[in-house]
Amino acid sequence: MSSPSSPTPAPTSAPAPAHADVITERLVLRSWSMSEATAVLGDHRSTNWADDFPAEGDRVVAGLFDQCPLWLGAYGHRLVIERESGLVVGSIGLFWPPSEGVIEIGYGIVASRRGRGYASEATRALVAYALTAPDVHTVSADVELSNPPSVRVLEKAGFHRQSTDGDVARYTTVRPDRPLG
Repeated sequence: MSSPSSPTPAPTSAPAPAHADVITERLVLRSWSMSEATAVLGDHRSTNWADDFPAEGDRVVAGLFDQCPLWLGAYGHRLVIERESGLVVGSIGLFWPPSEGVIEIGYGIVASRRGRGYASEATRALVAYALTAPDVHTVSADVELSNPPSVRVLEKAGFHRQSTDGDVARYTTVRPDRPLG
């Protein structure tokens, strides 16, 4: 799972429109609710979760919603729901608010659903959605080079490596009207 460098507490007013689901061919990306975050943190199982949801990254994100309330907004974090089964199979999110037009993305799909292209499909869709926000021109992700599947997710989603610092690479993708740089 790609994750933020460090969470930045955000103002409580949401800059985005109503929480519209982002729908792809096989997935629905739906905003988290506080009750879902509470269930994840309290280890309360939902019948709408894949057997191996939540993963550790989901627990980390759920634990940060109080500190970063905009992550529950329209441009925040979302559950990844398999359309065919209706089960939550992971999460993906934007670490709102953007900084100088750049927003970071993170994602994770549970082990039982990996290898199906869900992470790339969800990432492409959420990036397209993020780039509609007026304050965003670039989406970035940091990934450990020891995690080649995550590198492939980003490359399949149209990201390009911008830099490497030790064993972590920074990948970015930009709005089509801006040059990659």
